[in-house]
Amino acid sequence: MDLDALDRTLLRELQKDARQTNRELAAKAGVSPSTSLERVRLLRQRGVITGYHAALDLDAAGRPVQALISVRIRPPARPVIEGFREWAARLPEVIGLFVTSGAHDFLLHVAVPDVDSVYAFVIDRLTERREVADVQTTLVYEHMRSRGIEPAGPDRPRSSRAAR
Repeated sequence: MDLDALDRTLLRELQKDARQTNRELAAKAGVSPSTSLERVRLLRQRGVITGYHAALDLDAAGRPVQALISVRIRPPARPVIEGFREWAARLPEVIGLFVTSGAHDFLLHVAVPDVDSVYAFVIDRLTERREVADVQTTLVYEHMRSRGIEPAGPDRPRSSRAAR
């Protein structure tokens, strides 16, 4: 999908503050409000913008402890993998879920109130599942989040597979 300089500017500004008015966004992009509104509408229609979200401070939300948990599933059959994926994605502790290749099938990013809650999540939730063959837990000391994603330019190689 080709994005021009205006699209990139609008995306960059919306990632900084999606709550700004269209008039403010247009002024920052150097275009008329009608142009800004139409371009953002097209970016949504094309699936570049998939939503607007509130960013939460995990400490303030009562979930200051984060962990990355690698999970290996057995048997590695599609229905088993899909069933676990759907179950894990619904858990309130899970803030990110990756289906991976290699030694483990999943990487779960969890946020909980304390270290005891990490232990309880692993022991009481994960290992109770019959398909869970192995779990490895890594506590997160610090999580640096990217505040924005720059779309790949025309000079960069593009994947033939759309990101999920």
